[in-house]
Amino acid sequence: MSDKAVVIEAPGGPEQLKLVDVEVGAPGPGEIRIRHAACGLNYIDVYHRNGSYPLPLPARLGMEGAGVVEAVGEGVTHLKPGDRAAYASQPPGAYATARVMPAKCVLKLPDAIDFETGAAMMLKGLTVQYLLRKTLPQGGLQAGDFVLFHAAAGGVGLIACQWARALGLQLIATAGSADKCQLALEHGATHAINYRSEDFAARVRDITGGRGVKVVYDSVGADTWEGSLNCLAPFGLLASFGSASGPVPPFSVGTLAAKGSVYVTRPTLFTHIATQQATQAMGDELFAMVASGQVKIRIDQRYALADVAQAHRDLEARRLLGSAVLLP
Repeated sequence: MSDKAVVIEAPGGPEQLKLVDVEVGAPGPGEIRIRHAACGLNYIDVYHRNGSYPLPLPARLGMEGAGVVEAVGEGVTHLKPGDRAAYASQPPGAYATARVMPAKCVLKLPDAIDFETGAAMMLKGLTVQYLLRKTLPQGGLQAGDFVLFHAAAGGVGLIACQWARALGLQLIATAGSADKCQLALEHGATHAINYRSEDFAARVRDITGGRGVKVVYDSVGADTWEGSLNCLAPFGLLASFGSASGPVPPFSVGTLAAKGSVYVTRPTLFTHIATQQATQAMGDELFAMVASGQVKIRIDQRYALADVAQAHRDLEARRLLGSAVLLP
């Protein structure tokens, strides 16, 4: 039986996603071959598919997965055939039954964590790790501090709600419906704002007694940019880590002075996991949070790999709660 992978030959809508036969081959130096038990679904996959983040064509998609290591190439010492493993990694290619890929961002998956959870948690969980633990305002974050997290009912957001609660932070969540707001509260948010029916910046000022928050974590982009800046306390930080509603428009740097000497950063996960050592350290912290039960990975949707186009339609329509996985 041949292996399968999802490819696109041109950027566009979900109809561009094609499941094709592939030859996987043997790993080269610094590589492994992994057979997937589950593959993660993330909004960055939409950016790759529609051309917002261009890829050389034809292109394979998918940035995270979990399964069993089948073979290792020369120089790979932290993994061996038979290991349970999970990853968030470049280049894309996780939408597949099996693949050959760089080993540096692939980690042994603890026995306490199942494959579906592993596939659903790596990119999202490592993103939350670098945001809450590394992407910090002046003086860092202490228990009791307010932070604002947009799209808090999604896969990244629900992990962030729980992790923030474990750190003692007061996370103010935004989401697009009353049900999603309730979900964020159930996962550890201290306040939730329905941005479709409320002015979230005004509510944030009310909640914080007019002060604002130390940091805003914003993956929405264009629609929330101005409001996010208006939520910041003096010297606060706006971490723009995605653009689900479109890219942030050009702005004058003088705006940052007018808002109270605030800071803006555009971090990416892949800068943080550039080495095996960095990936391992971040992964160890994520695994510990999940194994302890302080962070639970909610998987509400499972799709066959052949149904990847429908998965993308649901993702773009914001019909998904928590995480979703593709099953080869």
